[in-house]
Amino acid sequence: AVMIIPQGMAYALLAGLPAIYGLYAALVPLLVYPFFGSSRRLSVGPVALVSIIVLSGLSPLAEPGSQSFIELALLTSLLAGVIQVILSVLKMGFLVNFLSEPVIAGFTTAAAFIISINQLKYLFRVDLDGTSGIFLMIGDLWSSLSDVHLPSLLIGGLGLAFLLTMKKIRKSFPSGLTAIIIAILLVYLIREPFSNVEILKEVRGGLPVLNFDFIDPQNIMKVLPLALVICLISFIESLAIAKTIAGKHRHQGINANKELMGLGMAKIVGAFFAAYPNTGSFTRSAINDEAGARSGWSSIFSGLFIALILLFFTPLLYYLPKPILAAIVIASVFGLINITYARNLYQLDKKDFIVYLITFFLTLTMGIVQGVIAGIVLSVTLILYNSSRPHYAILGKLPGTNSYRNIDRYNEAETKADTLIIRYDDDIYFGSADHFYDSMINEIEKRPETRKLILNAAGISSIDSTGLHKLELLLDHLDTEKVAFQICNARGKIRDLLAKSGLSERIGLENNYLTVHDAVTSAEKDEKAIIRNREYVSQKNIKAKT
Repeated sequence: AVMIIPQGMAYALLAGLPAIYGLYAALVPLLVYPFFGSSRRLSVGPVALVSIIVLSGLSPLAEPGSQSFIELALLTSLLAGVIQVILSVLKMGFLVNFLSEPVIAGFTTAAAFIISINQLKYLFRVDLDGTSGIFLMIGDLWSSLSDVHLPSLLIGGLGLAFLLTMKKIRKSFPSGLTAIIIAILLVYLIREPFSNVEILKEVRGGLPVLNFDFIDPQNIMKVLPLALVICLISFIESLAIAKTIAGKHRHQGINANKELMGLGMAKIVGAFFAAYPNTGSFTRSAINDEAGARSGWSSIFSGLFIALILLFFTPLLYYLPKPILAAIVIASVFGLINITYARNLYQLDKKDFIVYLITFFLTLTMGIVQGVIAGIVLSVTLILYNSSRPHYAILGKLPGTNSYRNIDRYNEAETKADTLIIRYDDDIYFGSADHFYDSMINEIEKRPETRKLILNAAGISSIDSTGLHKLELLLDHLDTEKVAFQICNARGKIRDLLAKSGLSERIGLENNYLTVHDAVTSAEKDEKAIIRNREYVSQKNIKAKT
């Protein structure tokens, strides 16, 4: 509760909402999630990433802070929750696997920069258009440096330094609340020179009341795309946090579909009580775990403390300076900038590093919401690309053994000039069938002396009708080039498919082997295999003409 009070108000301002809505977003979701979610320690409420998405997505539709903007934010929360509940009922939690980690990391890193730059308007007290893009905001900031309000910068700068220092010394220390109390006392007691520092002023107290007025059918289609984005991002963020914390404790698995239900119900119920879109917070969940939380009761008690604040203590927030809230946001999003991850990615996988950079720059240049959509498209494109171009290897025999390994990895592996052994490492379906066919043909053309092609099918678990057709075309080509074809390590399912399609008869049972070595040592049958293929094609052509 001590953590979420300052963060909630700061994130509400980040989302373009009055600060009190941050406490509303922290109240009901904390009370609802434990009854539906699977994590015992996840702390649900307002977070920086979702808040900036709300601001970016709704600013073109309404003026931030206006009643229309607030209603759109609540409607977005309702729709995002409904989508999550539907996905939970349909057992669609696996969808999170289709957004790659480099894409998520690139997006969140860029979002952290955008959020930090956006908050400088409170820290420097200058006008910045939070929806104009990071480069325009930097330009506006540069041109406004002469107008910086030094007292605001002093309070915000000292607050930020204090928060970052305490984060390194002791994370569990209530640095946010401490900074707020000191700043309030400073502004209240020392009127000069802090009289012109922007403060919250009157904060409406009391608990949120049940409200349905924000539901406007005409606005549903306007905010539906934003709701989809928030549905996905909030789920990914929460699931990652829940799994990370649960990994520290044995026998406490996380169910993705239950998480969808818990997060969805928190958004749905919360929307009717003035809670804008929320999700799990890594910082607050980690503190919750370190404090000894063992069940959802920790969230419920946190919610009750928020209720007490709303009922009795909101007048104390009158002199709260906005630069301190900006410092809290900036300090919170520093953890999203993971330079170590980017460096390790560059060393381990250059392709994933390029994906990380593309997502990072797309988010910076196009904006938060567009960056999310671009990241999703990029992830799906990567899945399709990798699936359509599976790995395959040319095999050679290790000296003194009957083992055959990739010649690119084992320099000592021996090959025969007239025998080509290829291991194809994935299924052959309509997306990869052309790649399979082209790969076989290209490798044969590189080795014109090849008289026998051995396909190691150990990695093939499925072949669809398109794949079977391409395999038949490959056999036609091999027959023309007088190259024998043999298959080994084929699974039972693959052998059944070949039999049903008639390709087993075409290949010949004598050319189906258990191991690569058995196929290699069957040189005396090569000519017979070629003749059998030629006769089969001839008979097939005669039947077709008849």
